[in-house]
Amino acid sequence: MHSIGSPEVFAVFLCRVLLGILFLFQGYEKLFTIGITKVTEIYRSELVKKGIPLSVVKPLLTLSSFIEFAGGLLLIIGLFKYYSLYLLGLNMIGASLAFSLMRPMWDLQHVFPRLALLVTLLLLPDAWDLISIDHFFIK
Repeated sequence: MHSIGSPEVFAVFLCRVLLGILFLFQGYEKLFTIGITKVTEIYRSELVKKGIPLSVVKPLLTLSSFIEFAGGLLLIIGLFKYYSLYLLGLNMIGASLAFSLMRPMWDLQHVFPRLALLVTLLLLPDAWDLISIDHFFIK
C-alpha cells in the first residue's frame, strides 16, 4: 500500500497537476484572453482553403477550448481524471489533424510534452493517485 508521501504518489500528482495547468491555461487564453472570435480568425483562412466550412471551424474551436479549460481544471483537482484524459486525448487528435491539414510540417513542441504526460497518467496505476478528489470519493 502506498502512502501520500511515497514517490509514486507524488509522481502521479505532479504529472496530473502539470498537465492540468498546461491545458487549463491554453483553454483560458483562447476563451477569455484572446477570445474565440480572434482565434477563429487566426485559423479561418487556412482551414477554409482546405475545405472546412467556417460554420464548423468556430464551434469546433469553442468546444476544443472548453475541453482544454475544463479538462485542465478537473485534472488539477483530481476529479473525473479518466474522463478528462480521454477527452483531452481526443482533443489533441483533433487539433493535430487540423494543424496537419493547415501545415503538414508544423511545430510539435507543444504537443509532445502534453502527450507524454497524458499517456503516462493513463499507464500509471490508479492506486497511486491518492492526492485527488476522485480518491476521496471512490475510497
